[in-house]
Order: sequence, then C-alpha cells, then structure tokens
Amino acid sequence: MRKTTLSSLSVAALAATAAPLAAQDYTDARVAIATTETISGYNPYADPVVLMGSVWCQVYGCVTRYDFDAGEFIPYLAESVRAIDDLTWEITLPEGLTRHNGDPVLAADIVHSIDYMANNPGSGKSFLVSDWANVEAIDDLTVHITTQTPDATVPDNLAGVQVTSKALFDELGDDMFRQAPYGAGPYKLVEVSIGQHMIIERDDAHPMTAPNNPAQIMYRIMPEPEQRVTALANGEVQIAQGVPPQLMQRVRDLPNADIATTNSVEMMFLAMSPNTHPWDVLEARQAVVHAINREAIVRAILQDQATILHGPVSEGQIGFDPDFTTPFDYDPAKARELLQSVDLEGVEVTLSTPVGRYTADRQIAEAMVPMLEEAGFTVTLDTPEWATLWANVQQGNVPFYYMGRGSMIDPSRALHQYFATGGSPRIGFSDAELDELLGAERSEFDANERALKMQAAIRRLVDQAPAAFMWQHQMGWGVSKDISFQPRPADRADGWEIFVN
Repeated sequence: MRKTTLSSLSVAALAATAAPLAAQDYTDARVAIATTETISGYNPYADPVVLMGSVWCQVYGCVTRYDFDAGEFIPYLAESVRAIDDLTWEITLPEGLTRHNGDPVLAADIVHSIDYMANNPGSGKSFLVSDWANVEAIDDLTVHITTQTPDATVPDNLAGVQVTSKALFDELGDDMFRQAPYGAGPYKLVEVSIGQHMIIERDDAHPMTAPNNPAQIMYRIMPEPEQRVTALANGEVQIAQGVPPQLMQRVRDLPNADIATTNSVEMMFLAMSPNTHPWDVLEARQAVVHAINREAIVRAILQDQATILHGPVSEGQIGFDPDFTTPFDYDPAKARELLQSVDLEGVEVTLSTPVGRYTADRQIAEAMVPMLEEAGFTVTLDTPEWATLWANVQQGNVPFYYMGRGSMIDPSRALHQYFATGGSPRIGFSDAELDELLGAERSEFDANERALKMQAAIRRLVDQAPAAFMWQHQMGWGVSKDISFQPRPADRADGWEIFVN
C-alpha cells in the first residue's frame, strides 16, 4: 500500500478578546454575507450543509481542510495526518495549540468530537465517521483511527470534524455550545440567531488571519435571490451567495459591486427513492433520465452557466472519465416506452423542489414538469420551504426531489451517503454490485487505480438510475468593491480568503 501523508506546521492559536459589535451595527469592520443556508442553532454538528459547516470550522477548527491551491487535503488543526497501515490513520496535534479561552486542544478532544458525531442524537453528521471501527487517544497529542476496511477518504471526512472541547462538554453537556463555544479556529463565535444570522470575530493571534481580513463576519440567511442582490446594492451585505444568471448583469451594473464566478463541484440531481412506488421500478427511474431535456434547461433558464453531467462528477473530480457518456439521452418517446413496458404510463408522482436554495431551482422544476408529463408521468409540483424540505429529505420522507450535493472534489463520501446500502435515508437505495464497486474504490490508496475503480462504480450507478444527474452550476457571487474575495468551487466563504480594501 502506498502511504498517504499530510503535514504542515500549526502554530498555537492564542486567545485575543475584542469588544464585539452589536448585531444591529454595520461598520467598516464587519463584512456581511447573504447566504441561502440554514442556521439551526449553536451545535456545530447539527446541520451538515456545506457553507455553515465551513463556518463552524472557522470557529472550532477542523482536523483537515482542502487546499484549492495545492489541490489536496492538508492539516488544519492537526500537525500531520497519515496512514500508517491499511486500517490505521494517525493524527498528530502540534504542541501548544490552544482554544480561544486558553485551554489546550488535546487528542481526547478529537476522540470526543468524533464520538459525538457518531453517537449523539444531536448530530446530523454521523455519516462522516460511522464506518470507523475505533478512535483512540494514544497520548495527549496523538490519535489513531482504525477503519473497518481500508479507507482512502479519511482525510476528506476529517475536514468535516469540528474539534470541540471534551472537558467543557463533560462539565456543561450540550449547553457548552451556547455557553462556552471556545474553539481553536481563526474566528471566534459572537452570536447565533437561529434562522436569521451568525456572527464570528477574527482572532488576531491566529496564524491564518491577517489584519485586512474582516474583523467580523455576519452570515445572514436570505433565501430569495432578489433579496440578496437588493441587499448587496444597498450596501447591507458585501457578499451575496448564489446570484442566478438572470440577475448577474444587474449586479455587474451596480456601481458598488461586481460578479465573481467559479465552477461548482456540486452535482444537481433528481433523486428517486426505491422505498416509494414507482421508484422501486428500474424502468420508471430510467424513464425520468430520458425525459429531462437538460440542454434546453441549461440554455434557456441557466443561460449556459452550467456544465451538463453524464454522471455525478465532471472534469477535475476523482472518477471523471472524459470518454463516458450517459446512455440515457433526452428521448421522451423512449421514456414513455419504458413506462408502458412496466404498465406505469400515467403514474402519479410528486416532484419536490426547494425555492431559492439553488440557482433558479423553482423555475427549473417547473420546466421539468411538462417534460415528465410528455414522457407519461402525471406530476404534482411540491414547493415547501427549504428548512422543511431538507429535514424531510434527511429523514427519507421525500420520494422524488430536485437537489444538490456539494463538496464533492472527492465524491466518495457523497456517493456512499446517497447511494450505498445503509448510507443514509436520503434516497434509501441498495444495490449489491454498486456496494462492492464503491467499497473497492474507497479501499484503494493508489490514486490512478482508485480513479479507475471510481469510474466503474459511476457506470453502475448511472445504469441503475437512483438519481438523474443534471449539471453543475457555474456559481455567481456578488462581491462589493470595498472587499476582495474570489470564491472557491466548494461553495464556502472563509474569512481568511476575504480582504477588506
């Protein structure tokens, strides 16, 4: 086996206390970001959405992070992360690493954080660590993770492990998250207003921060694109996430802002749960893929600001095969033939979509309805609020829905989560051959061999069609001319990459 090693020098993050701004104050010291994400509370493990997970990493620090410039996962709080044999990964912490209140960060904190994620009812992130057989503190600065099978994705999963304090949890329980949210990240928590906003404050002593990073950042929930763009125009926010194509020119015309774009690594897809009829029938699922005219939607609604997918990944992601083309091209006649072959023509289905969570999500779903009906489905469109839809999807209560899955530079975790047997309730799909192929790619440490095995898994996944893979958006962010910020593909806005001009 080829050993995999991550190494860097981490410097202790010393506490630095500054007077926080009041929530209603807007000054040159604060950058406000209009986001589509939910803020469910003080618990950093409660909600697995990508952007807010990255915010919690800024507060507590995560074990690893993805370096887009280096093109690899590197240590964040850790000094090194390395595979020492087929089943064992070793995490080493630097000496002197402290939390914002001066407490040391210890190996026991990592063990506690992983145990909380895996076993506490308050966690929504158990899928990150559920396949690990044992997590043990060898000494104060060393952790060993034993996996059930060889697992090349451990550094990716560790990027989602916020390291909270075992000592404070032992003293306060879940109240720790509100009363003592002391982390070792580059920003400190100031305030959480559930469903409204979150404020973090720069730790000037942290090695990842610079004086021209924002002194404070407010993440504000604004689900409607018009609301985000209007707030940017009015100077209420300095960054607006998810500007749809039809509003990009409006932002470009603003005297105080411009558009910054990046390719996304978020797959957009139609999920079909086999736990609900007719999605237990392969032909019905394949009919959906044939029914959707993706090229027309990308051209007319997304104004060509998207890359069409032939599977769950595109160029630059592990498992991308430039020679692979989906066998399920746009063919409504073929879709109807498939439904007729299993006596399902006219079957009633409900398509659920978020509204304002993704670029033009409602408009896209509305365009899909007549396409599906032309193929022989009878369709009802369901447009619940994002928080309601997301909660129901996580519980496996939504049979047919349009959604995205972000943070897929290494797609393995997402593919296991959505499509492996027992991965999560979100789709509830099970296929023994796919399980074997996904297990093979995750167990392979050689990068070239792993890519080939991932490609084999993707071909099986496309054929079985538990999801119709649509596209990856080219993401537009509105950015004030008072700051410098170049968004990254992983749909996040980290304070150390924002600079006040």
